[in-house]
Amino acid sequence: MTDQNAREERRHEWVADCRLRAATDLFGHTWDPVVLAALRPGARRRRELRAAIGGISDKVLTDSLHRLLAGGLVAREAHAEAPPRVDYALTGLGRSLVEGPMAALGRWAVEHGDELLDAQEISAEGL
Repeated sequence: MTDQNAREERRHEWVADCRLRAATDLFGHTWDPVVLAALRPGARRRRELRAAIGGISDKVLTDSLHRLLAGGLVAREAHAEAPPRVDYALTGLGRSLVEGPMAALGRWAVEHGDELLDAQEISAEGL
């Protein structure tokens, strides 16, 4: 295989391979990382999640939980009690995301957040 063919093949791997897009889509919905972070301490009921997050509507929480459940990041456990109780918790996959890339992003935000906000403010003033 020539160098040109090898480069062409590697380039098409990224286009055809949806793993990177799937991973970056996890941050495409504003509230999804917030819900994941709220589940870091352990399983919570829905109302506990809303109270822990603050500012999230019931519909947005429902949508976020559906996406996170479908993505295998959150597990839902229904308990046969009266009244019924449902707990949400991170799966192993969800915990690996929260404790890995999200923790790294959080450290970066603490270190560079002021610079980022300053740059955005300067940019907004120039528009």
